[in-house]
Formats: sequence, structure tokens, C-alpha cells
Amino acid sequence: MSGSVYGNSFIVSTWGESHGEGIGVVIDGCPAGLPISEDVIQVYLDRRKPGRTEYATPRKEDDRLQILSGVFEGRTTGTPISMVIYNENHRPYDYSEISKYYRPGHADYTYDQKYGFRDYRGGGRSSGRETGGRVAAGAVAATILKELGITVYAYTKSIGPISIDYQKCQKEYTYQSPVNMPDLEASAKAEAYILKQREEHNSVGGIIECIVSGMPAGIGQPVFDKLDAALTKAVMSIGAVKGVEIGDGFAVATKTGYENNDSFFCDSENRITKLSNHAGGILGGISDGTEIILRAAVKPTASIARPQRTVNKNNENIEIEIQGRHDPIIVPRAVVVVESMVAITLVDYLFQGMTSRMDRIKEFYKR
Repeated sequence: MSGSVYGNSFIVSTWGESHGEGIGVVIDGCPAGLPISEDVIQVYLDRRKPGRTEYATPRKEDDRLQILSGVFEGRTTGTPISMVIYNENHRPYDYSEISKYYRPGHADYTYDQKYGFRDYRGGGRSSGRETGGRVAAGAVAATILKELGITVYAYTKSIGPISIDYQKCQKEYTYQSPVNMPDLEASAKAEAYILKQREEHNSVGGIIECIVSGMPAGIGQPVFDKLDAALTKAVMSIGAVKGVEIGDGFAVATKTGYENNDSFFCDSENRITKLSNHAGGILGGISDGTEIILRAAVKPTASIARPQRTVNKNNENIEIEIQGRHDPIIVPRAVVVVESMVAITLVDYLFQGMTSRMDRIKEFYKR
């Protein structure tokens, strides 16, 4: 299976299955001297681990990270960083029944068509558990960005029909809300909505919004390797994400050019900036120095304990009720995954951008 490697200068490769021995990641291209530790990375992993709230799967995993290589005495060595998270509560027998049929909303059928074989233990490689490796790598990337004064902050914008009110939002509320909403009133309504749907053996989706602050202008590529295209690909590669937009996104289709254009001006410190940010911080595929704003639409959890129609491997029409341990909503645990993929992409493009101008190369190597 190809397709498990991401990046050109900061290269991330994830491995492992939902109910195998473990999951992990290898990072190649991380510079030497970065202060990093298992504890720093664990903070990120704890935000996505299962069993943390009543709105997550009851599967209990500590998700304790172990760094196997690339870090010595609290700093990166410049060599590949290998990290592992061992699966402690895997119960593959919970999923033996699904080997006989194709679950609606899952990759069962497409995996069989592509490979002629699939790991049916909770979805194997297509399980959301694969994102643990991404989050571990994202924590390293976020640490690099922090050294550069760049922050990536994601939160739940909406769950089902319930959206946050920006006038009532505070960043610290995000970490108090069990569904990662910065508006606690909206959070309470969303929590009640999730529980109601769970009682009816149903699930819900939502939207994650991500804001990047401190990104310098001039990072990205024109044409095929635009920064916004790369960010979209990165976030879209998360299994449950079905749509990504930058800035005003699809809303630009209803605006005029005058309404949509972001006027430039020089601020009090003679820096060029914009009066508005409909473009979401990216113009022509290159960062413009303002906040990068991205949103991801996350589908409802596909595994629901409600009768559904499908077919089995004998091409017979059947009805099923999916058993096992599943999230009634994916959105809250996916917030840190979106942050991680954005951080990984930004680091990769920042590293590539170091060679885009001759004057900066000469400045770096000047003795």
C-alpha cells in the first residue's frame, strides 16, 4: 500500500492498524537541536485519545507515546524520529462479523475492490486510529512553528445545526468544552444534541475551523503546489473530512469582486497588511502575512447501531446493525488532527521556502 508518506522537506510516514500491535510515525527532515520530549507530544495525543469523554468511543487506550529514535537528551539529533503508540485495548473479535459484508459509509467495499483483501479489524488502516501517528508528528511540527512565532489553533465551529456565536467565544473555553467549542452556551446545546442522536442509535457531524497566526508572507508555490492546495490536500486526507474551504470558501460565489477583494494598506509600523481577509491569508497560492483561515466539514460517524441495508460478499441484499465501540461524533477528537496536518504542511512549506531566493541563501551561507 502506497500513500502513507506526506511531505517533501519535512516528511511524515505513518504506519499501523486499528487493532494491530500498535500505530506509529517516522519523521524525516526535522532539524537538529529542537527541544522535544514525550511529554510535549503526549499533550497533543491526549486531546484525541479515545474514552476521554462520554462523546467518544468507550474504547480505553492510554495512547502513551514512546520515542524510539532521533531524540537525545531532550533535543532532536537531525536523524529520523521514530515514534510508537502500542494498542493496549484492541479487541479484533468485536469485528469478525463485518468480514462477511460491506458497512455503509465505510471503505470495506472499496478496499476489497482495490486489494482483493482487507483488514476488517475496526477498519484496519482506514480507521481513525491511524491519526495518532499524524498527531504525534503534528506536535513536533507545532513545536517548530512555535520557535518561529507561528501558532495553529483549531476548534469546533458547529455540530449538526448548532453553531458557535463569535461574540461569546473565548479561546480558553475550547479546552473546557468536552466538544472543543469556544462558546460554552453552544457547547451545552451541542452536547444535548449528540446525546439525543446517540439514544436514537444515530451519529452527527460538524465543522472544524482552524486559524494560523504569525505566518510570514511569501510561503507557498504558484500553479500546482499552491499553499492552499497543499493545506486542502492535507486536511482532506483525514478520513472523516468531506470538504475543506479557505477563507470565505464557497461564500465567494455569491459576492461581487468589490466585496470579495481585500484592500491593502500600510499600518502604523509601515508594514503592508489588509483591511479584510476574505482570501483567508493566501493569494496566488502564497501566504500574504495575515491569518490563514481554514474550515473542514466532518461527516457523521459511519458506524451506527441502527438497521441499515447493505450487501454481503455473496452479493445478497441484507440488513445489519453495526456493533462494537464507536464515537457518536468524530468532530471533537478530530480538532487536534486538523491542527496537526496544518502544522505539518506549514513546516514542510517553510522549509521549502528557505531556498526560494538567492539573497537569502547567500545571507545564510555568508561567513
